[in-house]
Amino acid sequence: MADTCWPGCSKSLKGVILDMCGVLYDSGEGDGVAISGSTEAVKKLKESDLQLRFCTNETQAARETFVAKLQRLGFDISVPEVFSPAPAVIAVLKERGLRPHLLVYDGLVPEFDGVDTSNPNCVVIGDAAEKFSYQNLNDAFRVLIGLEKPVLFSLGQGRYYKETDGLKLDVGVYMKALEYACDLKAEVIGKPNPTFFQSVVSDMGLQPHEVLMIGDDLVNDVGGAQHCGMKGVQVRTGKYRPSDERHPTVTADGTVDNLAQAVDMILSQRH
Repeated sequence: MADTCWPGCSKSLKGVILDMCGVLYDSGEGDGVAISGSTEAVKKLKESDLQLRFCTNETQAARETFVAKLQRLGFDISVPEVFSPAPAVIAVLKERGLRPHLLVYDGLVPEFDGVDTSNPNCVVIGDAAEKFSYQNLNDAFRVLIGLEKPVLFSLGQGRYYKETDGLKLDVGVYMKALEYACDLKAEVIGKPNPTFFQSVVSDMGLQPHEVLMIGDDLVNDVGGAQHCGMKGVQVRTGKYRPSDERHPTVTADGTVDNLAQAVDMILSQRH
């Protein structure tokens, strides 16, 4: 009988999904900084028989720009391997004939070049960083409150993330403000949305039980993956807090010091 517990379950794995910020690197000034051992860990996974994808809620840059930054940090990574919320929300907007008011970081705006933003009938909110001013939030609020059936898309729902100079508020905080003000529920595109995770698994041609997610966010990375039928392992880097290991509703299948340790444990089980 197959071992279903971590790390024994590694024997039956066919694919691995990695979160990026907080697992591969810490963002910050310039390109940020690679987390010790992570570039080599990605290389080892690529040289193994496992399929590898990267899954991020990063919404401060277009995918091409984001991937170029990771390449400069030494990672073997290409755009088609990276799944992020912006392309996913654009597909939804086009499918439903929606015209968004964008409250996103300037670096993400080029992703929406082919999207009609005139006379908006919905709002898309991403990690807008310093663009989260009172005026910009109020503009988004006015669009929503003026609609008969307001629609709010949030590119993720994280509470905070880590940069090299410390923790920063994430998009979920501002999503909640608009939800409260407009008495609505946002549609979350990105982690932990099950459809988002399933799109990554489907791209691999695998089933959820054949895939492991490794992330620093217990609720959105690990819990979201587990909700889809995957295993979820948390690293003690990035936004990890010791209290995560006593969380009332989400328990990681495993907790490791960093990505390098996780990869070594996976590969040692497969030999």
